[in-house]
Amino acid sequence: MRTKLVAGNWKMHGSLATNVGLLEAVRDGAKGPAEVAVCVPYPYLAQARSVLEGSRVAWGAQDVSEHAQGAYTGEVSGAMLADFGCRHVLVGHSERRSFYGDTDAVVAAKFAAAQKAGLMPVLCVGESLAEREAGITGEVVTRQIDAGLAGNGIDSLANAVVAYEPVWAIGTGRTASPQQAQEVHALIRARFARDSAAIAAGLRILYGGSVKANNAAELFGQADIDGGLIGGASLVAADFLAICAAA
Repeated sequence: MRTKLVAGNWKMHGSLATNVGLLEAVRDGAKGPAEVAVCVPYPYLAQARSVLEGSRVAWGAQDVSEHAQGAYTGEVSGAMLADFGCRHVLVGHSERRSFYGDTDAVVAAKFAAAQKAGLMPVLCVGESLAEREAGITGEVVTRQIDAGLAGNGIDSLANAVVAYEPVWAIGTGRTASPQQAQEVHALIRARFARDSAAIAAGLRILYGGSVKANNAAELFGQADIDGGLIGGASLVAADFLAICAAA
């Protein structure tokens, strides 16, 4: 049985003053066998480390540069994140792909850079509303996966996590049913199984489509959903902890 992972993605939210209570509540309230992590904006990594170090809650970042060092003003390298004790980092999040132009090739390079720095990348994949309505979900998700595999190989997934984000079900008023989510998770696992049955069996695939306290248990009960990548609900301690408990 794969260990569940619940990762909170704070997006561009928070302040030093408001973060303390949230981090302390998650630190003190996270129980059970599931792994828990919070991915915070860069300026709050030191604060997250200060509050969470020595606890069962890990911390990580929301993006990483594909470059190890150099004249890349504004970028943050994997080694810099490792200096702050990060364990996880998101790569290829839908907002990075759509707002900042992260291509499949860039995402693959960031994935490699994260692993080179000793971090566990969370590779985000998923389709837009237009792609869903066009019936090409499988094609889009497979293309995103193949780009990562082409640059890094199937063995790299032994130290990685995948997160399925149905972009069409995030902030659109539409929702994906547990069955729809499971269908794509199964497709993702089957794609990796073509290269390695062992890697596919052990791979944790998270669901990132508006997971809430009231739907987490049913989602996490699906055969191929191994936890969640949580957005807005991770900013409310009680909601996030209820999701963790469901895992």
